Amino acid sequence: MDVKIPELSFPLRTYGPDGHWSHEDGVLSGWAGAREDRFVPPTSDSLDPVSDAPRLLGAPEGDFQLIARVTVGFAASFDAGALYVHVGPRAWAKLCLEYSPDVPTVCTVVTRGHSDDANSFTVEGSSVWLRISRTGRAFAFHASRDGKKWTFVRLFTLGDEEPASAALVGFMTQSPVGEGCVVTFDHIEYRDAWPDGLRDGS
Repeated sequence: MDVKIPELSFPLRTYGPDGHWSHEDGVLSGWAGAREDRFVPPTSDSLDPVSDAPRLLGAPEGDFQLIARVTVGFAASFDAGALYVHVGPRAWAKLCLEYSPDVPTVCTVVTRGHSDDANSFTVEGSSVWLRISRTGRAFAFHASRDGKKWTFVRLFTLGDEEPASAALVGFMTQSPVGEGCVVTFDHIEYRDAWPDGLRDGS
């Protein structure tokens, strides 16, 4: 199913389980069902995700920044809302506000075959601003408590499986061990440029 929201210049399409996505008055809402997640454990021999999670993704062109404030209805450990980037079936990444395991935390996962998992900083309350940026084959993750001063979280590539220009980017919800959670994204913004600086708060 295609979804068009006015803040973005490209259409979005649903992937994975039904996220019950809706957009009204500038707020995008999605739902993760019980035990829905997207993660390939590095301790496993398998290269398949342990489960799948609702995603709403589109294909921007050129350099970009995708920004949104995410609010998560935390109910269980690892419930999260995320911005997500997908280059190929073995190459994707997510920037999350996650209950990790009992404190709201900015977390990242980068998957190149198997997933890694890294925590950044904790957050008071259930909301934080997230930003994914791309230039060439490079991606950057930033987070912000106020949507003005940005904290650098991660700079990476997703390998050579597919060109970064083919990336899909958008929104994801998850509830890996819980019974489900609701996530909202607001203050959604798209910029067709790489940030001026990665580590200067801009």
